[in-house]
Amino acid sequence: MNKTIINLRSDLIRNSDEKTKISGARFFKENVKLYGIKSALVQQIGKDHYKAITDKSKPYILSLCEELWQSDIMEESFVACNWSYNVRKEFEPSDFETFERWIKKYVGNWASCDTLCNHTVGTFVEMFPLYLSGLKKWAKSDNRWVKRASAVSLIIPARRGIFLKDIFEIADILHSDKDDMVQKGYGWMLKAASQAHQDEVFKYVISKKATMPRTALRYAIEKMPEELKVKAMAK
Repeated sequence: MNKTIINLRSDLIRNSDEKTKISGARFFKENVKLYGIKSALVQQIGKDHYKAITDKSKPYILSLCEELWQSDIMEESFVACNWSYNVRKEFEPSDFETFERWIKKYVGNWASCDTLCNHTVGTFVEMFPLYLSGLKKWAKSDNRWVKRASAVSLIIPARRGIFLKDIFEIADILHSDKDDMVQKGYGWMLKAASQAHQDEVFKYVISKKATMPRTALRYAIEKMPEELKVKAMAK
């Protein structure tokens, strides 16, 4: 096993806490594997151990991320997400296959999904917009986390006001999904888009409100003025 991984895991275990583990598990319907460490501390531990590999190549670092994902422990997945984001300046189109594999093979909860997709995948798509077509394929998946990933990968781009047409296309694909994790994911994407395009998102929501799941609708309008919320929620 890689020495950096051994040292990282030793540090994570040393900082684990049973009360934090029990508290953290309450946020998930799934059975999740946790050390029990607050996220800010996980981030700091990850940063500390990343110093040992700053001179390594991107493929080497992504291979370590893969090893962390394989453990199925949430805190290790967070470190993997942060380390993959650290090499974003070196992203190239072929990396999409790696990120897609991680989502399909390893992601099993909303926290790991969102941490990977908000930053690593979102940044990748901003760099290589042709891969928006890949997100639209994800939206048609049978895997709930792949579907959620199609939406939450666009949270930060949405806040910046870009990819609005694609955001609406993905929302259309996910529109009637029965899974609350998917509904919350695309509702969050629309909410993020409303920060730069309130009028357009409001018109979109109004046009879909008769059939849009209420969970997705509530998420989508959360940042809007009260009078718009009332209109959107009216029967």
